[in-house]
Amino acid sequence: MDKALLIQLGGSVAAVVLLVALAAWLGVTRATPPLDAEAARALLAQEFPDHRPGAVWIAADGAGVIARADALALVLYRRGDGYVARDLPWAAVAALKPTNGRLILRLADARPVLAVNDDVWPPKELA
Repeated sequence: MDKALLIQLGGSVAAVVLLVALAAWLGVTRATPPLDAEAARALLAQEFPDHRPGAVWIAADGAGVIARADALALVLYRRGDGYVARDLPWAAVAALKPTNGRLILRLADARPVLAVNDDVWPPKELA
């Protein structure tokens, strides 16, 4: 290796280290906080302005929400650094059976997994 190649390699390594440090300092990779009741209702109101859910269920790990609005299930689940909103027929969601404390929703574009306490589904507040 000649001297010019080593200088170029060292400059590249220094630039990558600087960019990684800058990204860490700015907090680019932030964790999505779990949802609580207030945050879930605010997010539901923002994502589904035409629907008023009567009951809201928050997953045990706070990574998802299922709300019932008449014959619809309004679903929010964590994806990346945000939440994705979908609506499904309530009958399809109510018919799901949890396995090993997890409720797996089958959507056209994803398979979100929501944590369920005691394998009880649907919870009494949604039924």
